[in-house]
Amino acid sequence: MVRLTKDYDTTRNARYTSQIRDDMETIENGINKIDDDLKRHRAGIAVHDSSQITHDGYTVENRLKNLFARFTNLVLNHDGKDVKEVVDSRVTTDGEIAATLKDRLDREFSKLDRKIKRVVNVDDFGADPTGKTDSTEAFKKAFGTGKVQVVMSAGIYVVKGLKIPSWVRLVGQGIGVTFLILNDETPTSEWVITNVDYEKGNRNIHIEGFSTDWNQERQGGLRATGGQHSTCVAFANSKFIWIKNIENINPALHGIDITAPTYDHLPDTEYTKDGCRYVWIDGCVSSGYGDDGITTHYSEYIFISNCHCTNPTGLAHAAGKANSNGIEIDDGSKHVWLLNNYTEGNIRGVEVKAHTEWPASQNVHILGHVSYRDVRAYDLRHIGHHKANDPESTTAYDVTLTDCTAIEPVFNDLYEGITLVLLLYPHIRTCRLSILPQSEIPITIIKTVRWLLFSIAAEILP
Repeated sequence: MVRLTKDYDTTRNARYTSQIRDDMETIENGINKIDDDLKRHRAGIAVHDSSQITHDGYTVENRLKNLFARFTNLVLNHDGKDVKEVVDSRVTTDGEIAATLKDRLDREFSKLDRKIKRVVNVDDFGADPTGKTDSTEAFKKAFGTGKVQVVMSAGIYVVKGLKIPSWVRLVGQGIGVTFLILNDETPTSEWVITNVDYEKGNRNIHIEGFSTDWNQERQGGLRATGGQHSTCVAFANSKFIWIKNIENINPALHGIDITAPTYDHLPDTEYTKDGCRYVWIDGCVSSGYGDDGITTHYSEYIFISNCHCTNPTGLAHAAGKANSNGIEIDDGSKHVWLLNNYTEGNIRGVEVKAHTEWPASQNVHILGHVSYRDVRAYDLRHIGHHKANDPESTTAYDVTLTDCTAIEPVFNDLYEGITLVLLLYPHIRTCRLSILPQSEIPITIIKTVRWLLFSIAAEILP
């Protein structure tokens, strides 16, 4: 307790001066102590942690742990069992066991934050946001060997394709504000963005807040070269990838492709070995794509949420053979969740499929999807195995649709002769599908017993 002199010597002498000085020193020391305590308080790792705060007789820590445990229990046991491979995937690279796959992604995101040592603006390395000169080399210098956040200004950056190393965050000022557009001289096989090392792989890459333009009209108009090329954003042999609020404009092939370096893995091999793992695509927009808005191949543990894929050109296919999909979960994909996405004007809104010789997609869950004026809203099939006389697929299983809606499915001239059909894999566990058709469109729900463990209910809404 601080005690100050209250009765000073009224005579202005040495004693009076000493009393004033002593009190001022006491006050000064007290203020300095408070200031030091505040500084230590601000610098503390845990100023007040949740275990120190109580509410209604419980600590906040207790309540948070209780709620998190209850939420985790709901996620892991929603279907009454755990898939062992999915459970194993929650073991982090540091040997910790994350409660859910989403929790593991969050931990890796935090690890990326800790790894980043520099925040730089690419303009400081010579990039030109006016679009008058090529900025490819400036981005390469800014990326360096990683552990960096590279910020882009508002404007247009012309590039010949960006190759991103591990431990990099690339951030723009927003969709429609910052643009990356391919240089007119860029070969047709290039991407706007991909990872730098397809052979050894990359990890912990985050891109957010800008538009990519494949510049399809360059060189008189280009067509896709096939494979995973000719795409706005592609990642192959990579893990822990975040793609958030990215717009993809007019790619010859795909808006976003999460994939492996090659597409030729057979069902009896470890076919996801060179693919991507632990990827979250959120709030992205694709339009004018030659094939698919968002697609996956030979990759696993993927979340696709709040994305819009609309109005493809279909130019990756011959006239009358267009096969452009809003979202396609293709050959060899496993453990994929589609949450609250929207497709419009596609041949297929959502397609979960595989080609005849390749392994089918499995453990795919589509929740809350809205398909508007797609020709075929939902198409679930293993080509070469889905007709009555075809051999049964050994890899197509565990696909669910929950609260999915099809509004005004229509024919268009991209794919003449296609019918509005809901095609289904084996073992569809849940499907509550609402279809709002135009009156002249026939609707066929295929319910082949060989394919289904549970029947499908389709409701025609007025």
